[in-house]
Amino acid sequence: MKALERRQAILEVVCERRFEKIDNLAFEFGVHRNTILNDIFELSFSYPIYTKTGRHDGGVYIAGDYHLGKRYLSSEEKELLETLSSSVGDDQRKILQSIIRKFGVPSKN
Repeated sequence: MKALERRQAILEVVCERRFEKIDNLAFEFGVHRNTILNDIFELSFSYPIYTKTGRHDGGVYIAGDYHLGKRYLSSEEKELLETLSSSVGDDQRKILQSIIRKFGVPSKN
């Protein structure tokens, strides 16, 4: 796997998991931990990805409001749509709920 492909894969993994240990990423991608650190450094110029040191919470993080490749409703936008849905007819309510489901931030299971 080339560096560019690995960095894209790291970004996808961290965006999905929201946090991961550097050693876990190194194992998963079959590279040295310094390679992962270099990859994170390079990714940090274009994406809100960062490392944090610490025994229990140390690792790679992505900013809480960033989701790769998709735009989501802000909490204010979602709240407004939910408020509006209570004052419209059934057909319009279904459309508003569909928009909320489609563009709302995915919930963590």
